[in-house]
Amino acid sequence: MTLLKLREVTKEFVTRGQGGLLAPKAAFTAVDQVSFDVSLGETLAIVGESGSGKSTTARIAARLLDPTQGTVEFEGQDITRAAGKDLARFRSDVQVVFQDPFSSLNPRYTVERIVTAPLRYQGIAVPGGRRAFARELMERVGLNPDHSQRYPAQFSGGQAQRIGIARALAVNPKLVICDEAVSALDVSIQAQVIKLLLRLQRESGFSYIFIAHDLAVVRQIAQRVAVMNKGRIVELGTRDEIFDHPRDDYTKTLLAAVPQINPEWDRRRRQHEQERKASV
Repeated sequence: MTLLKLREVTKEFVTRGQGGLLAPKAAFTAVDQVSFDVSLGETLAIVGESGSGKSTTARIAARLLDPTQGTVEFEGQDITRAAGKDLARFRSDVQVVFQDPFSSLNPRYTVERIVTAPLRYQGIAVPGGRRAFARELMERVGLNPDHSQRYPAQFSGGQAQRIGIARALAVNPKLVICDEAVSALDVSIQAQVIKLLLRLQRESGFSYIFIAHDLAVVRQIAQRVAVMNKGRIVELGTRDEIFDHPRDDYTKTLLAAVPQINPEWDRRRRQHEQERKASV
């Protein structure tokens, strides 16, 4: 089942040239005729270097930005210009986890108030009350429920990102858009959050759009990959097609930039560790 469909989506931003306030306006095309589908239960990764247009595309998919041209459909309904109740229902079905957890969490709110905020905005009542619901969400994402009255500054970066994930899950979404959701985390914490995202998807069956520039992370989580360059999708295929048989030169360049472990170095490292343990 196709959940989300973008067709020939373009986004232009108006800028001013050099010359001050009287300078003529110019249009910068951040996204140029982008089309893709996301199926129910699927993870589509959108990759590319900074400025490629991947995050702008994600924001259009979440209706945080309106496209200049093109259409966005969700469950067969055109929501490109949706407003009122239709837009509110769409926002309940599509949630976003942002790159910097601390900038997306209100520092004056407790975790309980943060993760239940979507319920208040959507006017959703939950059995047992919001406090019990918040504690359940925290436990689901690997946080201590007893810390529900703490504030974001009292948590580490990885824990704060788990709070953002819990908030996204509060309204039982069908699509979660992760916009560089692990790029600001340490490598070991990245692995934990990726494992969490995969488990949550298995439990609930929702879809992901996963925005990233780290191809090593993408290979762990995605079923399909879209490669963006200068606002356009230059290659779209399954994970194995993109990683093992790339066709576009830009894709090949991205893959060539991924650090590779020299097998001989890795063999010597393991041998050294074994010798060190044997001497202890």
